[in-house]
Amino acid sequence: MNFYDKYQAEFREYDAMTRDFIDDDKIWDQLHKAANSSKTAVRKVLAKAERKVRLDPEEMAILIQNQDQGTIEEMYALANKVKREVYGDRIVFFAPLYISNKCANNCRYCGFRRENKLVERRTLTLEEIADEVKTMISEGQKRTVLVYGESPETGIDFICDSVRQVYRTKWGNGEIRRANINCAPLSRAELAKLKEVGIGTFQVFQETYHHQTYREMHPAGTIKSHYRWRLYAQDRALDAGLDDVAIGALFGLYDWRFELMGLLYHTIHLEEKYNGVGPHTISFPRIEPAIGTPFSVRPKYAVSDAEFKKIVAIMRLAVPYAGLILTAREKPEVRREVLPLGVTQIDAGTRIGVGGYRQAAGNMLPAKEQFQLGDTRSLDQVVYETCLMGNFPSFCTACYRVGRTGEDFMAVAKSSFVHNFCMPNAILTLKEYLLDFASEETRKAGDRAIQQYVDQMAEGKRKDFLRQALARLEQGERDIRV
Repeated sequence: MNFYDKYQAEFREYDAMTRDFIDDDKIWDQLHKAANSSKTAVRKVLAKAERKVRLDPEEMAILIQNQDQGTIEEMYALANKVKREVYGDRIVFFAPLYISNKCANNCRYCGFRRENKLVERRTLTLEEIADEVKTMISEGQKRTVLVYGESPETGIDFICDSVRQVYRTKWGNGEIRRANINCAPLSRAELAKLKEVGIGTFQVFQETYHHQTYREMHPAGTIKSHYRWRLYAQDRALDAGLDDVAIGALFGLYDWRFELMGLLYHTIHLEEKYNGVGPHTISFPRIEPAIGTPFSVRPKYAVSDAEFKKIVAIMRLAVPYAGLILTAREKPEVRREVLPLGVTQIDAGTRIGVGGYRQAAGNMLPAKEQFQLGDTRSLDQVVYETCLMGNFPSFCTACYRVGRTGEDFMAVAKSSFVHNFCMPNAILTLKEYLLDFASEETRKAGDRAIQQYVDQMAEGKRKDFLRQALARLEQGERDIRV
């Protein structure tokens, strides 16, 4: 059985469907009906969002179509408030590790597409993966997402071997404590193997939820051309026992308003089918130029910075308990402006070329990259700035390792109780970074931020625990968590 044929039996499960949970006409009808909503209607939606409950599609449509600058500013302020009430002032840090840029697909917008002759193709060996991970650890990384092309070289057994290699690689006081996965949609049997090796979140982006655009972007005859195989990837993961899944769309392939609605409908589908368990994280990357990829340079549906701000704020209010990921595709000035609107996770010190952590100067390796990065600053520089902005960089992986995933995570997130775990763990993992990896300037900024936070805490058990845990870290202990 060849690479293209091995999923045919499972394809038939989706081919037999008369429809899926994305109704293009219904979404556009909802958007059109919301086009002339009053300020009163907008504020009614904002009042519901302030209660930190998921919005309905008709309510999201009102926020999407709102053009009144006054209520848009109210939306931005509320998005910031909701994020802080649910997750506190912490921002989780991670870095992607690109394992392979070999791919059997031919997506029009992607630098890794098989017809692109300007990309230097390679797949890291297990030894090279260990070398990449050591470099990442030496810079202070503790969380990663492993990224694979869709290729016979990166099948499920190789993916599992690479995850094991990441976890067993150590450097000094450091280690990667949680590896999430961004790879092609997999079968239930393959996903069960991923569960066995202990991955964090299983991440698949639909790219675009619009059926016709999906067909245009993903040529027939490739695995990725099968819309529903990809759309139901998270279902299969949850069926296989992986209780942490992530969704996303690539903004710029189709109208951003439709894609936001698609992300909400995907969330609703998962929550209704899996006892309230929706996506742990939602991503909203914008298409960026890629070497040898003309489509990526001037996409028809390019998203402006002003529209991007609305995307982030609306997503925060629509699904208040989901993590929102802002990537280093964006330039530093955009990240500074968007971060307060509800973002909970960012990557920093990122290299996206295969082998880039050991090889890339200034985080750039164009001939081996899927797209161009906007933020090439070091991890230390971004940690420093984040502290100055009044947020706490977090390298926490506690929820995964103590079992706060799936229904358990959703329960504490939806109740806004999760910040009682997030903030102490953010403080403790930041302190680890400051002790082991930070520059002198960053260490001083981080220590000031930590001290101010502890000083402002009410006296009691939580404050006593944090003081004692910080002292234990100073004495050389590591990996203390709530």
